[in-house]
Amino acid sequence: MSENQDAMHTLKENVSSTSIWMRIVYMVLFYIAGHIAIALILLIAVAQALLTLVTGSANQNLLEFSTGLNRYLHQMASFMTFNSEEKPFPFTDWPGQDNH
Repeated sequence: MSENQDAMHTLKENVSSTSIWMRIVYMVLFYIAGHIAIALILLIAVAQALLTLVTGSANQNLLEFSTGLNRYLHQMASFMTFNSEEKPFPFTDWPGQDNH
């Protein structure tokens, strides 16, 4: 086989690979989940600012949840950019304060 034929054969194999297409589907779903997470971060930021104005300190429960949310965004970005093969939550545990 010539180099050109090898390249065409590889391309055909890649395009017909169901695992790549499934990953693309997951990437789109995580992209949507990421936008929801960013909206939640904005809500948490506003809530924390208001709570800090009223009480003088941030809410500990929101701090812990936002830590997990930040790590979740990182996990999604790592998966979508092929830096990780591990699919984030709900395929793994929620990234809380003790697990990364």
